[in-house]
Amino acid sequence: MVECVGLNPSVEQEKVGLCLLIGSTSNRIDPNLTEIASCSGQAVMARWSGLLKVPLFPGSRSHYKVAASLCISPSSQNPIVPSMNAIFFNGDRVRGTGNPVIEKLSDLETIAEIIVSKLGENCNAWVIEASKFNGPFAVYKDFIPSVNQWGEPESYDPSGNSASTSTVSLLSSCLKEVKNTVSSRNDEPCGSEALGSCLSHPKTILFGFSKGGTVINQLVTELAFSEVKTNIVSSQHEPNIIPTSKESLLNSITEIHYVDVGLNSTGAYITDQDVIERISNRISERPLGLRFVLHGTPRQWRDSMRAWVGKEKDTMVNLLDVESHKSGGKLSLCERLYFGDKPANMQMHFEVIEHMDIS
Repeated sequence: MVECVGLNPSVEQEKVGLCLLIGSTSNRIDPNLTEIASCSGQAVMARWSGLLKVPLFPGSRSHYKVAASLCISPSSQNPIVPSMNAIFFNGDRVRGTGNPVIEKLSDLETIAEIIVSKLGENCNAWVIEASKFNGPFAVYKDFIPSVNQWGEPESYDPSGNSASTSTVSLLSSCLKEVKNTVSSRNDEPCGSEALGSCLSHPKTILFGFSKGGTVINQLVTELAFSEVKTNIVSSQHEPNIIPTSKESLLNSITEIHYVDVGLNSTGAYITDQDVIERISNRISERPLGLRFVLHGTPRQWRDSMRAWVGKEKDTMVNLLDVESHKSGGKLSLCERLYFGDKPANMQMHFEVIEHMDIS
């Protein structure tokens, strides 16, 4: 089932070649990288891929595992400014199932590979795992100001901008680590380069998978209550590989993907009418539109033991539907159900990562 309301896709899905590297536990650059055409039509791009473990802030005790797949120059091996940054927040851990599909799609680097294959080689992919787990349960305590011991949200509060601030800081730590790794193999210092004639200020696309949807909800709330500052981007003369402030992050978000999100408590989706109305008003005041895509399976949307998940999803869809008709095409919505003719199971919950249609 695919239902699209006011669809106005903001992502070009041009396939410009393939040279994706997936490392195991180390960062690596292939000396035989194939050059990939940039959006200027010149062959100027290759890829760096690896699994990082970085602090949230310099000196912080919180360390995050992040799988990164980045555009680089094949000549200098410096990071290149992409057309977009795709940020994927992962969910709880599921281990010991013996299911090869679940094991494969639980791997952060595999997810990064999938994201790049869907969005095209002009994007950077960042796949983030929570720094803290309570057993199998991911606890994004640095991103959400109020969570219980199992990582379930008690509320979404825009004050403090915890999610946007933490996201910018974490990406900065990741990029610094990548540059240090690249510089150690180069004679010249590692800088950054623009990707041909591409926009020098990349768009941001957010993905929240399962428990990772709680971080997306916090970011949506912060976006709803943030101020529109149209000069944030235009005042920056140097191209930035990643957003460098919470304002630039929030202003650059063009798509938000909920990927089979669900909780053992309420709070899987935004059901606050005020937040959705503020989002609509916020988007109407800026150049970039915003597209919501809700991807789901029977594992979450038809779980009779957690009926509130499907009800919350329906509430959010209805609220977004109303606002999309008011927005003149600036706010759009897609709802997509996968494996709808199959009984709910854990495998489909992970398979949706590979099967999700983000066109």
